[in-house]
Amino acid sequence: MPPARKRPVSARISPAQAWVKQLKKRRPGVVEDALSGLATLYGTPTWKPRMDPISELVTTILSQNTSDTNAERAFTALRARYPDWAAVEAAPVRSLAAVIKSGGLAAQKAPRIKAALRATREQSGSYDLTFLTAMEPLAARDWLTAIPGIGPKTASIVMLFCFGVPLMPVDTHVERVSKRIGLLPPKASLQFAHDAWLDLVEPSRMYEAHVALIRHGRGHCDALRPDCERCPIRPRCRYVEKRAP
Repeated sequence: MPPARKRPVSARISPAQAWVKQLKKRRPGVVEDALSGLATLYGTPTWKPRMDPISELVTTILSQNTSDTNAERAFTALRARYPDWAAVEAAPVRSLAAVIKSGGLAAQKAPRIKAALRATREQSGSYDLTFLTAMEPLAARDWLTAIPGIGPKTASIVMLFCFGVPLMPVDTHVERVSKRIGLLPPKASLQFAHDAWLDLVEPSRMYEAHVALIRHGRGHCDALRPDCERCPIRPRCRYVEKRAP
């Protein structure tokens, strides 16, 4: 994994930073214990980029509110129909939406894809997002989220999976597991969750934490039937025991 970047320094502490500070004081070692426990189930993943950054961005837009299978099917159809990203950007919205309809919500996703491609081309002169690596993590996230339809999860996926930048993509699994353990307040917003994870874990372990939480949320920590009896982090989980240390 690329060398972890330092966290951004702010003179003013945010609500998320205040929460993390108190959590570490009240429950020392809870994040480390959770990750160690999850590692006994899933091992420690090795970071490597999944695909080129612009493909990752487009795929992530296509995956919004649908399954990975549908998103992959839509992405395959898009690449088969258009010879390059310039052709995708130039395509009429209705035509692009028809091509990616298998991914669902095509009328919303088509203009988002075109906007993302246009913003990237205008910034870099091509369809290359590498310029984001010269920015501080939060500045890169802010640049991406300024594009209509791109939220902090999509931006964080691109930065973490393509460049190894320590931003946590908080999806439904990460959110559920984090709240059950007590790493996040029960009513924390997604924005709060994304900000809190900047300080919850060491930058070098962000990818490990993300993959482990995703796998745990899809397996043991199911939304309806969590397998708490066999969970290695049961002793520190506040879903199991409200006063867990």
